[in-house]
Amino acid sequence: MADRAAIEELVRFQGERVRDLKQQKASADQIEEEVAKLLKLKAQLGPDESKQKFVLKTPKETLTGKYGEDSKLIYDLKDQGGELLSLRYDLTVPFARYLAMNKLTNIKRYHIAKDFDIAGQFDPMIPDAECLKIMCEILSSLQIGDFLIKVNDRRILDGMFAVCGVPDSKFRTICSSVDKLDKVSWEEVKSEMVGEKGLAPEVADRIGDYVQQHGGVSLVEQLLQDPKLSQNKQALEGLGDLKLLFEYLTLFGIDGKISFDLSLARGLDYYTGVIYEAVLLQTPAQAGEEALGVGSVAAGGRYDGLVGIFDPKGRKVPCVGLSIGVERIFSIVEQRLEASEEKVRTTETQVLVASAQKKLLEERLKLVSELWDAGIKAELLYKKNPKLLNQLQYCEEAGIPLVAIIGEQELKDGVIKLRSVASREEVDIRREDLVEEIRRRTSKLLCIC
Repeated sequence: MADRAAIEELVRFQGERVRDLKQQKASADQIEEEVAKLLKLKAQLGPDESKQKFVLKTPKETLTGKYGEDSKLIYDLKDQGGELLSLRYDLTVPFARYLAMNKLTNIKRYHIAKDFDIAGQFDPMIPDAECLKIMCEILSSLQIGDFLIKVNDRRILDGMFAVCGVPDSKFRTICSSVDKLDKVSWEEVKSEMVGEKGLAPEVADRIGDYVQQHGGVSLVEQLLQDPKLSQNKQALEGLGDLKLLFEYLTLFGIDGKISFDLSLARGLDYYTGVIYEAVLLQTPAQAGEEALGVGSVAAGGRYDGLVGIFDPKGRKVPCVGLSIGVERIFSIVEQRLEASEEKVRTTETQVLVASAQKKLLEERLKLVSELWDAGIKAELLYKKNPKLLNQLQYCEEAGIPLVAIIGEQELKDGVIKLRSVASREEVDIRREDLVEEIRRRTSKLLCIC
């Protein structure tokens, strides 16, 4: 233990040394030398079994070559010391590298507010169905509008390209073109395939016959009988798994939210099986609203080969996951709030317990305690005799939607005056009915807390 403590102290000292050099904008060679010393010390330290950490640090070279044409979404920069760094919004590749480095073969990961992954060898389509169920639950709970989750399979796409006559060397680049069909017309996609990527026009036409189809399990069954696709091993495997997936989705009660869409391609190179993407269903714009053009709000898929790239022995760990488009969802919420002029709650407090006259602190404390015991998020001002106007103003500033007002007359009548902060309407509620009324009124309010 003493030796470990001494090495930990040296690691801290060397870490500060590296940071100081970067701040001083020392030469790249000098920084590299000190970083090498730091890594050597950390290697001596070894893992601390008492600490369970989940840290994803990924060198630039690890990110390159994993995203296909989406590699343009990797951003290069240098820190103060000139060290080359990169930013990438996606954590799938770093997660796969983490599994390989730590020899993990079974794990379920939730990254707060953004990602969910399941890694491990399981029976087909059960983890995939759970990911789609989770995606449905998240998007439904956010109440951002009706949505549809498109699903496809990379094996079906590759099989389709093969039977249509696409050269193997062009699979990924043609896949990237197909993925644009949710944004541009088939004519524009075909023009890119033929004019920019050198695909024969008749091959592009064959692709068009497939990728403009979408539906449910009936389309899967139809394609299983397709004279060309049914002869392709990859396509047949993908269609078989999709049929099984739809069975599980029906059991989960979400098959109505899922569409098998042959135009869905997901341009990232690491996907190997089922892929999916959630889009909002456009509704006619209301007065003051602009058409929402935010693209997908969630996406994911299966990436069974990614961990093996980083494992020294090439051991594969099957993985499937999803990512939520937090920034896009916020842009939708913000636009709709601006159009409706609705104020966003920035606090979880449902009600403020207030008094209309002096010397009612004891009654306020009794009532707030009753509300807390019932699971209501309530608060009160920490003053013996606050002015009613100050209490109401506090609610407006804090975004608290309701005020439960106690007065001498209300105490005599056995009621509580419940005030809506937004409309300023007041109604007397029997004390025994107050909890249910607060729950009813606040159940549909949007809170960004």
